[in-house]
Amino acid sequence: MSRPVVTTAAAVVDTDRYPLSDPSSAAWREAVEHARRELDRVGCCVLPDFIRQDLRDTLRRQCADVAHLAYDQVEIVNAYNIATDTPLPEGHPGRVTMERGNAFVARDHIPDDFVIQQLYTSAAFQHFVADCFQLPAVYELADPLSGLCLNVIAPGRAHPWHFDTNEYTVSMLTQDANGGGEFEYCPNIRSASAENFADVAGVLAGTRDDLVHRLTLNPGDLQLFKGRYSLHRVTEVTSGTARHTAIFAYSERPGVIGSVERTRQLFGRVLTEHTAAEGRAVRGDGLLD
Repeated sequence: MSRPVVTTAAAVVDTDRYPLSDPSSAAWREAVEHARRELDRVGCCVLPDFIRQDLRDTLRRQCADVAHLAYDQVEIVNAYNIATDTPLPEGHPGRVTMERGNAFVARDHIPDDFVIQQLYTSAAFQHFVADCFQLPAVYELADPLSGLCLNVIAPGRAHPWHFDTNEYTVSMLTQDANGGGEFEYCPNIRSASAENFADVAGVLAGTRDDLVHRLTLNPGDLQLFKGRYSLHRVTEVTSGTARHTAIFAYSERPGVIGSVERTRQLFGRVLTEHTAAEGRAVRGDGLLD
């Protein structure tokens, strides 16, 4: 079956609900105000049916076609993505280890004509995302591997509890697992000034289920998320179908490139851009990760 080639974000998005080319419209303002309210309230917002109905099968098929290129290396990690042998006091949540079984397809394996690539590079989409997060602008990562990637969780695998390095996360489910693979998160369990280790430890131990929210996502929905302050995970995929999610990585400043160690963990390789940028990272807070 031939697939339509998408050339602009307007050709990708349901513009009746989300008119990316018209920031002055009532529909744009309604969507942005809804996103801001939800982000303030629970640190997360889902904009349903963001991708046009007639392109959702294309979205799924394109991502499925490159899913086999994911760097598939199961690792033992903690919620902070720091070395598991880091000296920490007894009872510290960073001492709790978990198996990370999700894999990533790097951006250099995602063709330019894919729906997710067209959306990620769209200036109109970037303007919309920035407006939702109440930022003056967002920028594509200069990182040739992690700017845009596909998160693949195969049957029997999971993406365990963790915090994001970036404060703002933009993602889109492209293929549902149809069994397991549920997104769970703890809104604002920490802040830029407070780690709140006790509650994090309670969630990891399974004694603070009252802090856990569960989210229903459908392929083509756009998810906006404050993942730096909200502990979150994707539960084990129990069906025979892998869960695929596109991750659109943006920054508040241009030129951002991932660290050598984190890049090697996620993609199994580093490029000259990563080694050249090592040691120049700027952090906006003093959190553990």
